[in-house]
Amino acid sequence: MDLSDTPEEEEFRARLRAWLAAVLPGLPPKPPPDDWPARRAYDLGWQHRLHDAGYAGVHWDASPAIRLIFLEETEKAGAPYVGANFVGLLHAGPTIAAEGTAEQRARWLPPILRGEEVWCQGFSEPEAGSDLAALRTRARREGDTYVVTGSKLWTSHAEVADWCELLVRTDPEAPRHRGITWLALPMDTPGITVRPLRTLAGSAEFAEVFLDEVRVPVANRVGDENDGWRVTMVTLSFERGTAFAGEVVACRRVLTELAAAARGNGRWDDPALRRRLGRLGAEFRALWRLVQWNVSAAGTSGGVPGAGGSVFKLRYSHARQELYDAAADVLGDDCLDLDRPWTLDRLSSLSYTIAAGTSQIQHGIIAERILGLPKGR
Repeated sequence: MDLSDTPEEEEFRARLRAWLAAVLPGLPPKPPPDDWPARRAYDLGWQHRLHDAGYAGVHWDASPAIRLIFLEETEKAGAPYVGANFVGLLHAGPTIAAEGTAEQRARWLPPILRGEEVWCQGFSEPEAGSDLAALRTRARREGDTYVVTGSKLWTSHAEVADWCELLVRTDPEAPRHRGITWLALPMDTPGITVRPLRTLAGSAEFAEVFLDEVRVPVANRVGDENDGWRVTMVTLSFERGTAFAGEVVACRRVLTELAAAARGNGRWDDPALRRRLGRLGAEFRALWRLVQWNVSAAGTSGGVPGAGGSVFKLRYSHARQELYDAAADVLGDDCLDLDRPWTLDRLSSLSYTIAAGTSQIQHGIIAERILGLPKGR
Protein backbone atom coordinates (compact mmCIF):
# COMPACT_ATOMS: atom_id res chain seq x y z
CA MET A 1 0.00 0.00 0.00
CA ASP A 2 1.49 3.34 -1.08
CA LEU A 3 1.03 5.78 1.82
CA SER A 4 2.39 8.89 0.07
CA ASP A 5 0.00 11.60 -1.11
CA THR A 6 -0.86 11.86 -4.79
CA PRO A 7 -0.97 15.39 -6.30
CA GLU A 8 -4.75 15.38 -5.90
CA GLU A 9 -4.45 14.37 -2.25
CA GLU A 10 -1.80 17.02 -1.61
CA GLU A 11 -4.17 19.61 -3.10
CA PHE A 12 -7.03 18.39 -0.87
CA ARG A 13 -4.81 18.51 2.23
CA ALA A 14 -3.63 22.05 1.48
CA ARG A 15 -7.16 23.27 0.73
CA LEU A 16 -8.53 21.69 3.92
CA ARG A 17 -5.74 23.20 6.03
CA ALA A 18 -6.44 26.65 4.62
CA TRP A 19 -10.18 26.33 5.27
CA LEU A 20 -9.62 25.15 8.86
CA ALA A 21 -7.19 28.00 9.52
CA ALA A 22 -9.80 30.48 8.28
CA VAL A 23 -12.90 29.09 10.00
CA LEU A 24 -11.74 27.77 13.39
CA PRO A 25 -10.86 31.16 14.97
CA GLY A 26 -14.44 32.32 14.36
CA LEU A 27 -16.16 29.44 16.17
CA PRO A 28 -18.12 30.24 19.33
CA PRO A 29 -16.84 28.91 22.68
CA LYS A 30 -17.57 25.28 23.42
CA PRO A 31 -20.56 24.83 25.73
CA PRO A 32 -20.23 23.18 29.16
CA PRO A 33 -19.85 19.38 28.94
CA ASP A 34 -23.08 18.76 30.87
CA ASP A 35 -25.28 21.08 28.75
CA TRP A 36 -26.37 18.64 26.06
CA PRO A 37 -28.91 20.87 24.29
CA ALA A 38 -26.14 23.47 23.86
CA ARG A 39 -23.67 20.78 22.81
CA ARG A 40 -26.14 19.47 20.26
CA ALA A 41 -26.48 22.97 18.78
CA TYR A 42 -22.70 23.45 18.77
CA ASP A 43 -21.96 20.05 17.18
CA LEU A 44 -24.65 20.39 14.53
CA GLY A 45 -23.47 23.92 13.81
CA TRP A 46 -20.03 22.52 13.01
CA GLN A 47 -21.55 19.83 10.81
CA HIS A 48 -23.51 22.53 8.97
CA ARG A 49 -20.27 24.42 8.31
CA LEU A 50 -18.68 21.25 6.96
CA HIS A 51 -21.67 20.72 4.70
CA ASP A 52 -21.59 24.22 3.29
CA ALA A 53 -17.85 23.89 2.61
CA GLY A 54 -18.28 20.56 0.83
CA TYR A 55 -16.67 18.36 3.51
CA ALA A 56 -19.75 16.78 5.12
CA GLY A 57 -19.77 13.59 3.06
CA VAL A 58 -16.07 12.78 3.34
CA HIS A 59 -16.75 9.90 5.77
CA TRP A 60 -19.05 8.21 3.25
CA ASP A 61 -18.23 9.27 -0.28
CA ALA A 62 -14.50 10.02 -0.46
CA SER A 63 -11.64 7.64 -1.21
CA PRO A 64 -9.91 5.98 1.78
CA ALA A 65 -6.90 8.29 1.42
CA ILE A 66 -9.05 11.44 1.40
CA ARG A 67 -10.98 10.24 4.45
CA LEU A 68 -7.77 9.70 6.38
CA ILE A 69 -6.39 13.10 5.36
CA PHE A 70 -9.62 14.72 6.56
CA LEU A 71 -9.47 12.92 9.93
CA GLU A 72 -5.80 13.69 10.38
CA GLU A 73 -5.96 17.38 9.50
CA THR A 74 -9.15 18.22 11.42
CA GLU A 75 -7.79 16.57 14.55
CA LYS A 76 -4.39 18.23 14.24
CA ALA A 77 -6.06 21.60 13.82
CA GLY A 78 -8.20 21.09 16.94
CA ALA A 79 -11.47 21.19 15.01
CA PRO A 80 -14.65 20.15 16.86
CA TYR A 81 -15.35 16.44 17.05
CA VAL A 82 -18.60 15.02 15.65
CA GLY A 83 -19.97 14.95 19.22
CA ALA A 84 -23.74 14.52 19.34
CA ASN A 85 -23.69 13.68 15.63
CA PHE A 86 -21.52 10.62 16.32
CA VAL A 87 -24.13 7.88 15.90
CA GLY A 88 -25.73 9.41 12.82
CA LEU A 89 -22.53 10.26 11.00
CA LEU A 90 -20.39 7.24 11.90
CA HIS A 91 -22.88 4.43 12.68
CA ALA A 92 -26.46 4.76 11.47
CA GLY A 93 -25.67 6.82 8.39
CA PRO A 94 -23.09 4.41 6.91
CA THR A 95 -25.39 1.48 7.75
CA ILE A 96 -28.35 3.08 5.95
CA ALA A 97 -26.07 3.95 3.02
CA ALA A 98 -24.99 0.29 2.79
CA GLU A 99 -28.29 -1.47 3.62
CA GLY A 100 -31.16 0.99 3.16
CA THR A 101 -33.50 1.43 0.24
CA ALA A 102 -33.24 4.40 -2.11
CA GLU A 103 -36.17 6.04 -0.31
CA GLN A 104 -34.57 5.51 3.11
CA ARG A 105 -31.24 6.91 1.96
CA ALA A 106 -32.99 9.97 0.52
CA ARG A 107 -34.97 10.54 3.74
CA TRP A 108 -32.31 10.04 6.41
CA LEU A 109 -28.87 10.69 4.96
CA PRO A 110 -29.14 14.36 3.81
CA PRO A 111 -30.35 15.65 7.23
CA ILE A 112 -27.42 13.88 8.92
CA LEU A 113 -24.95 15.44 6.52
CA ARG A 114 -26.52 18.91 6.78
CA GLY A 115 -26.39 18.86 10.58
CA GLU A 116 -30.15 18.88 11.06
CA GLU A 117 -30.93 15.60 12.86
CA VAL A 118 -29.23 13.65 15.65
CA TRP A 119 -29.35 9.87 16.03
CA CYS A 120 -28.87 7.71 19.11
CA GLN A 121 -28.04 4.01 19.38
CA GLY A 122 -30.61 1.69 20.99
CA PHE A 123 -28.73 -1.61 21.08
CA SER A 124 -27.68 -2.59 24.63
CA GLU A 125 -30.17 -3.66 27.28
CA PRO A 126 -29.96 -4.42 31.01
CA GLU A 127 -29.53 -8.14 30.22
CA ALA A 128 -27.92 -7.76 26.79
CA GLY A 129 -24.73 -5.75 26.73
CA SER A 130 -21.75 -7.68 25.43
CA ASP A 131 -24.12 -10.55 24.61
CA LEU A 132 -26.19 -8.37 22.29
CA ALA A 133 -28.03 -11.34 20.77
CA ALA A 134 -29.74 -11.82 24.16
CA LEU A 135 -31.83 -8.66 23.66
CA ARG A 136 -35.46 -8.90 24.78
CA THR A 137 -37.14 -5.75 23.50
CA ARG A 138 -40.09 -7.13 21.56
CA ALA A 139 -41.75 -5.88 18.39
CA ARG A 140 -44.97 -7.49 17.22
CA ARG A 141 -46.24 -6.65 13.78
CA GLU A 142 -49.72 -5.21 13.31
CA GLY A 143 -50.25 -4.55 9.61
CA ASP A 144 -47.88 -1.81 8.51
CA THR A 145 -46.68 -1.10 12.06
CA TYR A 146 -44.39 -2.69 14.62
CA VAL A 147 -45.50 -2.29 18.24
CA VAL A 148 -42.38 -2.18 20.43
CA THR A 149 -42.13 -2.82 24.18
CA GLY A 150 -38.95 -3.09 26.22
CA SER A 151 -36.00 -1.03 27.41
CA LYS A 152 -32.53 0.00 26.28
CA LEU A 153 -29.46 0.94 28.32
CA TRP A 154 -26.38 3.07 27.53
CA THR A 155 -28.28 4.73 24.70
CA SER A 156 -25.86 7.33 23.35
CA HIS A 157 -27.29 10.89 23.08
CA ALA A 158 -30.90 9.75 23.56
CA GLU A 159 -31.87 12.93 25.41
CA VAL A 160 -31.13 15.13 22.38
CA ALA A 161 -31.78 12.66 19.54
CA ASP A 162 -34.37 12.88 16.77
CA TRP A 163 -33.95 9.23 15.68
CA CYS A 164 -32.77 5.96 17.19
CA GLU A 165 -31.17 2.99 15.46
CA LEU A 166 -33.15 0.36 17.35
CA LEU A 167 -32.71 -3.40 17.61
CA VAL A 168 -35.84 -5.41 18.42
CA ARG A 169 -36.79 -9.06 18.59
CA THR A 170 -39.46 -9.81 16.00
CA ASP A 171 -39.42 -13.64 16.23
CA PRO A 172 -38.95 -14.94 19.78
CA GLU A 173 -39.07 -18.55 18.54
CA ALA A 174 -36.14 -18.16 16.13
CA PRO A 175 -32.51 -18.82 17.11
CA ARG A 176 -31.09 -15.85 18.99
CA HIS A 177 -29.28 -14.29 16.05
CA ARG A 178 -32.09 -14.82 13.55
CA GLY A 179 -35.11 -13.16 15.10
CA ILE A 180 -33.75 -9.59 15.33
CA THR A 181 -34.79 -6.57 13.23
CA TRP A 182 -33.14 -3.13 12.76
CA LEU A 183 -35.59 -0.20 12.95
CA ALA A 184 -35.31 3.58 12.67
CA LEU A 185 -37.35 4.97 15.57
CA PRO A 186 -38.51 8.62 15.71
CA MET A 187 -37.71 9.74 19.26
CA ASP A 188 -40.85 11.89 19.53
CA THR A 189 -43.10 8.83 19.18
CA PRO A 190 -45.63 8.40 22.05
CA GLY A 191 -44.65 5.77 24.60
CA ILE A 192 -40.93 6.64 24.85
CA THR A 193 -39.39 7.64 28.19
CA VAL A 194 -35.75 8.79 28.36
CA ARG A 195 -33.85 8.79 31.66
CA PRO A 196 -30.29 10.24 31.41
CA LEU A 197 -27.42 8.41 33.14
CA ARG A 198 -24.54 10.32 34.74
CA THR A 199 -21.09 8.83 34.23
CA LEU A 200 -18.07 8.74 36.53
CA ALA A 201 -16.73 11.79 34.69
CA GLY A 202 -19.92 13.74 35.49
CA SER A 203 -21.33 13.79 31.95
CA ALA A 204 -24.68 12.41 30.80
CA GLU A 205 -24.24 11.32 27.19
CA PHE A 206 -25.96 7.99 27.91
CA ALA A 207 -29.52 7.23 28.92
CA GLU A 208 -31.99 4.52 29.71
CA VAL A 209 -34.84 4.38 27.21
CA PHE A 210 -38.17 2.75 28.04
CA LEU A 211 -40.56 1.77 25.25
CA ASP A 212 -44.22 1.11 26.05
CA GLU A 213 -46.31 -0.01 23.07
CA VAL A 214 -44.35 2.31 20.76
CA ARG A 215 -45.59 2.16 17.17
CA VAL A 216 -42.96 2.20 14.41
CA PRO A 217 -43.86 2.04 10.69
CA VAL A 218 -42.68 -1.08 8.88
CA ALA A 219 -41.26 1.32 6.28
CA ASN A 220 -38.67 2.28 8.92
CA ARG A 221 -37.15 -1.19 8.88
CA VAL A 222 -33.63 -1.34 7.40
CA GLY A 223 -33.04 -4.74 5.84
CA ASP A 224 -35.45 -7.65 5.99
CA GLU A 225 -37.48 -8.67 9.01
CA ASN A 226 -35.43 -10.99 11.24
CA ASP A 227 -32.24 -10.08 9.34
CA GLY A 228 -31.27 -7.40 11.83
CA TRP A 229 -28.27 -9.26 13.22
CA ARG A 230 -26.52 -9.15 9.86
CA VAL A 231 -27.37 -5.45 9.48
CA THR A 232 -26.09 -4.86 13.01
CA MET A 233 -22.76 -6.47 12.13
CA VAL A 234 -22.46 -3.83 9.40
CA THR A 235 -23.12 -1.11 12.00
CA LEU A 236 -20.61 -2.55 14.47
CA SER A 237 -17.95 -2.96 11.80
CA PHE A 238 -18.16 0.79 11.17
CA GLU A 239 -18.07 1.47 14.91
CA ARG A 240 -14.96 -0.66 15.45
CA GLY A 241 -13.27 -0.19 12.11
CA THR A 242 -13.18 3.53 11.33
CA ALA A 243 -15.10 5.51 13.96
CA PHE A 244 -12.07 5.81 16.26
CA ALA A 245 -9.64 6.92 13.56
CA GLY A 246 -9.58 10.56 14.58
CA GLU A 247 -8.97 9.57 18.18
CA VAL A 248 -5.67 7.92 17.24
CA VAL A 249 -4.44 11.29 15.97
CA ALA A 250 -5.70 12.90 19.19
CA CYS A 251 -3.79 10.37 21.29
CA ARG A 252 -0.59 11.11 19.39
CA ARG A 253 -1.10 14.80 20.13
CA VAL A 254 -1.69 14.04 23.83
CA LEU A 255 1.53 12.02 23.87
CA THR A 256 3.46 15.05 22.59
CA GLU A 257 1.83 17.21 25.28
CA LEU A 258 2.73 14.67 27.97
CA ALA A 259 6.38 14.70 26.93
CA ALA A 260 6.41 18.51 27.12
CA ALA A 261 4.74 18.46 30.55
CA ALA A 262 7.24 15.89 31.83
CA ARG A 263 10.12 18.10 30.69
CA GLY A 264 8.54 21.02 32.50
CA ASN A 265 7.96 19.32 35.86
CA GLY A 266 11.12 17.22 36.07
CA ARG A 267 9.52 13.84 35.39
CA TRP A 268 11.47 13.59 32.12
CA ASP A 269 14.56 12.68 34.14
CA ASP A 270 13.00 9.28 34.86
CA PRO A 271 14.33 6.86 32.19
CA ALA A 272 11.46 4.43 32.82
CA LEU A 273 8.94 7.16 31.96
CA ARG A 274 10.84 8.09 28.81
CA ARG A 275 10.83 4.46 27.70
CA ARG A 276 7.12 4.24 28.47
CA LEU A 277 6.29 7.30 26.39
CA GLY A 278 8.56 6.13 23.57
CA ARG A 279 6.85 2.74 23.45
CA LEU A 280 3.44 4.43 23.38
CA GLY A 281 4.63 6.63 20.53
CA ALA A 282 5.51 3.53 18.51
CA GLU A 283 2.19 1.94 19.51
CA PHE A 284 0.10 4.82 18.20
CA ARG A 285 2.12 5.10 15.00
CA ALA A 286 1.40 1.42 14.40
CA LEU A 287 -2.29 1.95 15.20
CA TRP A 288 -2.46 4.77 12.66
CA ARG A 289 -1.01 2.43 10.03
CA LEU A 290 -3.67 -0.12 11.01
CA VAL A 291 -6.34 2.55 10.55
CA GLN A 292 -4.96 3.22 7.08
CA TRP A 293 -5.05 -0.47 6.25
CA ASN A 294 -8.62 -0.92 7.56
CA VAL A 295 -9.97 2.10 5.70
CA SER A 296 -8.23 1.02 2.50
CA ALA A 297 -9.58 -2.52 2.90
CA ALA A 298 -13.09 -1.12 3.40
CA GLY A 299 -12.70 0.77 0.14
CA THR A 300 -12.35 -2.53 -1.71
CA SER A 301 -15.24 -4.26 0.06
CA GLY A 302 -18.16 -1.95 -0.63
CA GLY A 303 -17.18 0.52 2.08
CA VAL A 304 -17.81 -1.89 4.97
CA PRO A 305 -14.86 -2.52 7.32
CA GLY A 306 -13.95 -6.14 8.00
CA ALA A 307 -12.72 -8.11 11.00
CA GLY A 308 -9.55 -6.00 11.01
CA GLY A 309 -11.65 -3.44 12.86
CA SER A 310 -11.72 -5.79 15.84
CA VAL A 311 -7.92 -6.02 15.82
CA PHE A 312 -7.77 -2.24 15.92
CA LYS A 313 -10.51 -1.86 18.57
CA LEU A 314 -8.85 -4.42 20.85
CA ARG A 315 -5.39 -2.88 20.81
CA TYR A 316 -6.53 0.75 20.70
CA SER A 317 -8.72 0.35 23.80
CA HIS A 318 -5.82 -0.91 25.88
CA ALA A 319 -3.29 1.54 24.39
CA ARG A 320 -5.59 4.45 25.25
CA GLN A 321 -5.83 3.29 28.85
CA GLU A 322 -2.03 2.94 29.00
CA LEU A 323 -1.65 6.46 27.60
CA TYR A 324 -3.78 8.03 30.31
CA ASP A 325 -2.15 5.91 33.02
CA ALA A 326 1.10 7.49 31.81
CA ALA A 327 -0.60 10.90 32.00
CA ALA A 328 -1.41 10.22 35.66
CA ASP A 329 2.25 9.35 36.23
CA VAL A 330 3.31 12.67 34.67
CA LEU A 331 0.74 14.69 36.63
CA GLY A 332 1.38 13.02 39.99
CA ASP A 333 -1.12 14.07 42.66
CA ASP A 334 -2.66 16.54 40.21
CA CYS A 335 -4.22 13.61 38.32
CA LEU A 336 -7.00 13.73 40.94
CA ASP A 337 -7.94 17.28 39.95
CA LEU A 338 -10.81 17.15 37.45
CA ASP A 339 -9.85 20.59 36.15
CA ARG A 340 -6.42 19.35 35.08
CA PRO A 341 -5.70 18.33 31.49
CA TRP A 342 -6.22 14.63 30.71
CA THR A 343 -7.95 13.78 34.03
CA LEU A 344 -11.45 13.45 32.57
CA ASP A 345 -10.00 11.68 29.55
CA ARG A 346 -8.36 9.19 31.87
CA LEU A 347 -11.73 8.44 33.48
CA SER A 348 -13.41 8.02 30.11
CA SER A 349 -10.61 5.74 28.90
CA LEU A 350 -11.70 3.16 31.46
CA SER A 351 -14.83 2.48 29.40
CA TYR A 352 -13.05 1.75 26.12
CA THR A 353 -12.46 -1.95 26.83
CA ILE A 354 -16.26 -2.24 27.30
CA ALA A 355 -17.81 0.26 24.86
CA ALA A 356 -18.34 -0.74 21.21
CA GLY A 357 -17.86 -4.40 22.11
CA THR A 358 -15.80 -5.64 25.05
CA SER A 359 -12.23 -6.81 24.61
CA GLN A 360 -13.47 -10.36 25.22
CA ILE A 361 -15.87 -10.02 22.28
CA GLN A 362 -13.05 -8.73 20.06
CA HIS A 363 -10.86 -11.69 21.05
CA GLY A 364 -13.65 -14.03 19.96
CA ILE A 365 -14.12 -12.29 16.60
CA ILE A 366 -10.40 -12.36 15.88
CA ALA A 367 -10.15 -16.03 16.87
CA GLU A 368 -13.04 -17.11 14.66
CA ARG A 369 -12.93 -14.77 11.64
CA ILE A 370 -9.20 -14.17 11.26
CA LEU A 371 -7.47 -17.15 12.87
CA GLY A 372 -10.14 -19.66 11.85
CA LEU A 373 -10.43 -21.21 15.32
CA PRO A 374 -13.57 -23.12 16.32
CA LYS A 375 -16.43 -21.05 17.65
CA GLY A 376 -16.53 -20.92 21.43
CA ARG A 377 -19.45 -22.42 23.27
